Amino acid sequence: MRSRTATWFECKIRYEKTMEDGMQKKVTEAYVVDALSFSEAEERIIEEMSSYISGEFTVTDIKKAPYGEIFFSDQEMADKWYKAKLQFITIDEKSEKEKKSTVNYLVQAGTFNGAVKNLDEVMGGTMIDYTISSITETQLMDVYEHTGKTKKDDKPEFEQ
Repeated sequence: MRSRTATWFECKIRYEKTMEDGMQKKVTEAYVVDALSFSEAEERIIEEMSSYISGEFTVTDIKKAPYGEIFFSDQEMADKWYKAKLQFITIDEKSEKEKKSTVNYLVQAGTFNGAVKNLDEVMGGTMIDYTISSITETQLMDVYEHTGKTKKDDKPEFEQ
């Protein structure tokens, strides 16, 4: 389980998908990409989806994703994304009153219980008091994080 803080954008893609029965159907699918701006998010999702979709597709929507952090899983069966809403309890130093703040996370897991386990695994290593106020399965197909590489960086480091 690893986590990543970044600026995330949710992108919706519309295209003709070949269904299991061989029929073509127009579908809209949601993805999340790590980007610095809306235009970079559009560029990144087009680049990522060009590898998977043969034929034309359209980016129908891009918006900032409301996730404070994304928790990735290396487990083979972790093929779903869950939105987790956590409440953190802090003490206001001046008033000495409890204050709750809410943060949304995106957690990769194979099941609801797996999402809770992955969340507790990451958050258990912190000293922060938290409660899980909700976990819901999303319709996200995948999340693409920034690798730091560009196409020109793909050549070998040295040539013999």
